[in-house]
Amino acid sequence: MTRKARLRRNKTQKPPKSSWAPLAGPAVILLAAMAAIWPLIVTGPSCNGDFYFHFVSWADAQRSMAQGILYPHWANSPNFGFGEPRFVFYPPLTWMAGALLGLVLPWKGVAVAFIFLLLAGTGLANRALARQVMQDGPATLAGCASIFLGRGIADVALRSDYAELTGGFWIPLLLLFLLRNRNPSGRLWERAFDGSAAPLALVVAGIWLSNGPLGIEACYLAAAIALLSAALAKSWAPILRATVGVPLGMGLAAIYLVPAVWQRRWGNFQEAVTKINFRVENNWLFQRHADPIWLPHDGTLFRISITGAAMFAVAAVSMLVAFKRGTLPREPRWRIPLMVIPFVVFLLQFPVSWPLWKWLPELNYLQFPWRWFLVMQPSVAIFFAAAVWVEPGRRRIAILAASAVVFLAAGAAEWVFFFGSCKVFDTRLEAWEQQGGAYGKPEYSPPGVQYQLALPDTPSNCVVSNLSDLANISGEPGEEMRRARPGSQDICKGNFIEVSLPEVKEFSGTAGQAGYLILRLRDFPAWNVTLNGRATTPMLEPGHGLMAVPVMPGPVTVIARWTTSADVITARWLTALSLVLFAALYFGERTLRQTSTLKSG
Repeated sequence: MTRKARLRRNKTQKPPKSSWAPLAGPAVILLAAMAAIWPLIVTGPSCNGDFYFHFVSWADAQRSMAQGILYPHWANSPNFGFGEPRFVFYPPLTWMAGALLGLVLPWKGVAVAFIFLLLAGTGLANRALARQVMQDGPATLAGCASIFLGRGIADVALRSDYAELTGGFWIPLLLLFLLRNRNPSGRLWERAFDGSAAPLALVVAGIWLSNGPLGIEACYLAAAIALLSAALAKSWAPILRATVGVPLGMGLAAIYLVPAVWQRRWGNFQEAVTKINFRVENNWLFQRHADPIWLPHDGTLFRISITGAAMFAVAAVSMLVAFKRGTLPREPRWRIPLMVIPFVVFLLQFPVSWPLWKWLPELNYLQFPWRWFLVMQPSVAIFFAAAVWVEPGRRRIAILAASAVVFLAAGAAEWVFFFGSCKVFDTRLEAWEQQGGAYGKPEYSPPGVQYQLALPDTPSNCVVSNLSDLANISGEPGEEMRRARPGSQDICKGNFIEVSLPEVKEFSGTAGQAGYLILRLRDFPAWNVTLNGRATTPMLEPGHGLMAVPVMPGPVTVIARWTTSADVITARWLTALSLVLFAALYFGERTLRQTSTLKSG
């Protein structure tokens, strides 16, 4: 071969890709997430909404884990030391992760790290989904768009609902494994189980272990996408995959899900759907109420409505531009579901959708229709990237620079308008340290009690003559602490010594009269109680939901131990069985995949 021929051949050959090339996209996503949280690195986290709730959960979980309880159930700090079964009902992933991060970071640092992980995970998951329908460059742009043009920044600034916002990365992965078809020419079984059903089950388990409302959304989304995909493909494969993957994922999460559902009757969970400001019909998009008492609620709703409406506008305009440019995803199985989602989600924000909220099972537990905007994020991100991405050249550089400016401006605006000062949190943190506790959650209170919260001055570790003696001693937050009747401080007599561990409580002293020993512990059936070494059945103090033990005059020792109830044992067996089935599914899919590859080769 002549020298000129070798030169011509070398010019036509593409330069070899660098071994670092696959890391470029994820690196850009991580840099975008870091840019998104830069204000927090300077000022600290936004302490709006549920920030204090998450802090208390992290701290209590960490204390229990430090004493060898890897999966705590009872939170001791809520209700100022009277406790509540928070960890039975609140999904474990976020409070466990926060507790572990708290081992190496201060609590405000935990929040900032959590926000970074949420936003980075959102970008990476949306990039992975976008890679199914576009090249690496626009997919990376889609990942960045999901960070700045979705709900993430606005919600962590306004609501600090870290558990719900895990959906930023769970939902794109759910769509990916529902819609992916790596064996289009195979038989029904080979199309349904092409290596996607097992990871789909893991994603569903992760969703339920992160957030309950998100789990409800995911199940309805999976059902709708499976039906739509089956109609488009004229195949039962999408339905078969979802029918196996979704229940198996819920089985993997049974260790949390079964006790949370079964023991719900021991709490006050109707509060979540009957309290007036939590009702779906009072949270339609841009809804306003005439009564001034609704002003705080309507102010928050208005800001969330602006965010959601902007997301829908970006999705709709981007779809139109991408359609005119011919850059929409080519395959209908990807394009049509991603196009349908924003319009269905937007429809759910208005009263016309009320029959669905009323009749579909458990849907009203979402409380706020705008929770569904989280499901819209992948469509917003992918269609935005499809609308603006162009071929290499100066135009691409200009468009990418303009996109970066838009992203940063959107992020800055969200931090400015939604950010909440931590002054209130700092005050609460000081009170938490001094009083050894925090306010509880009404939905975790025993059903039928007069006060859903117990306050620091509620009498306890003493003996009353009648269970109803404490009914009017302490009120709700903001009311008079002692407003009942003269001499109420003398109603509860004695001073019992308490030794409190996370899931073992001991109370000892001398009863001067027959009556009821009021424990510094809220009543919950999972506690097993002994009186002077013998099993006893505690009673419910009706005012504050405290545990009351009938006693006679003389020395008294009461020990309450958290027990493993039958539903928890059942849940563990279901999770163990699901792990076996998951392993069988994983290796079965792997074998099918290898067989299909050999046939095609």
